[in-house]
Amino acid sequence: MTESAAQFNELLDSIFQYGAVWVYVVLLVACLVENLFPPFPGDMFILAAGGLVAVGRLMPVPTLLVIVGGGMTSVMLLYVIGRRYGREYILRKNFRFFSAADVARMEGRLSRWGWLILLLSRFIPGVRSAIALAAGIGKYPQVKMAALSTISYLAFSGLLLLLAMKLVNNLDAVVGYFALYNKIIWPIIGILVLTYVIFKYRRMRKNP
Repeated sequence: MTESAAQFNELLDSIFQYGAVWVYVVLLVACLVENLFPPFPGDMFILAAGGLVAVGRLMPVPTLLVIVGGGMTSVMLLYVIGRRYGREYILRKNFRFFSAADVARMEGRLSRWGWLILLLSRFIPGVRSAIALAAGIGKYPQVKMAALSTISYLAFSGLLLLLAMKLVNNLDAVVGYFALYNKIIWPIIGILVLTYVIFKYRRMRKNP
């Protein structure tokens, strides 16, 4: 991402002429879309919002609640899709690369480590959408899913807003670090996915 904090600030600033409520609406939509269409730059909107909070143009608590509300709406939507439709579809098709046996194994891992995965989910770029879908497919308890994900979103979004408020005069540097992080993490995710595919393919050839 090559966007600067100034660009996002200018975008939100231009919306202020229609009223501050529309800035909150834009933040809500941006944080909702982020999980549905990664790698949409939702974090950049949060940083820009933190800058506006620092100069008194937005209120901190409503801003945080709107950001968490948008993110959690999309997370729970993905969870419901995975639970109601994805699970039955996968079990019925029993794909070679993701079979009914894989679903059973995933359920076991979620039962053991799901709480930790969900608490860290908002801090893991690129795969948090997959985590929400997997939690639905694995029928992870809905209340625990919502509670743990909310804690994760509150912690991450709160820290990001606080960071932007403290470094309001150096937001472009913060955005640059996030851009660099994304340039590093996405190839790593790609390598991990490719490694999994190769492992599954070799396993299938060995045990047809």
